[in-house]
Amino acid sequence: MMLALTLEAEPWRSINDGVMGGVSSGHIIAFGAGLRFEGELSLENNGGFASVRRSIDADLAHAKGIQLEVRGDGRTYQLRLRQDGRFDGIAWRAEFQPETNWQTIRLDFDTFEPVFRGRPVVEAGPVVPSELRQLGFMVADKTPGVFTLDIRAIHFY
Repeated sequence: MMLALTLEAEPWRSINDGVMGGVSSGHIIAFGAGLRFEGELSLENNGGFASVRRSIDADLAHAKGIQLEVRGDGRTYQLRLRQDGRFDGIAWRAEFQPETNWQTIRLDFDTFEPVFRGRPVVEAGPVVPSELRQLGFMVADKTPGVFTLDIRAIHFY
């Protein structure tokens, strides 16, 4: 099984630390053969994250993980999954640090950690692929400044 997500900016929405008083910015745009998640991380006003997410409407019951084709800027990013369509709640995260050249990164679902607002929620259990409803990217590495993550492909395997 290999299911690709379409790479269009339309279904993505930004959720940045402004929801709690911060001033970070982040958004996604169409870029060449894919998407670019870009913005600026600020630690002012107790901020420190920028994110984008989109809904998933696919049968992922047999998926084992996600494969990304990305290039970055040396920063650490999170791929975040949600098993409901809610704005706030438990997310499963896996960190990755893409290089400046294109690379393929595979993230098995069993490596994702359940968190709520950055804190572990062990009792949430593992990712249940058939219940996945959202996918997103986040930067929250406590390093202020500009960030850029290029995404050429997102596949569930």
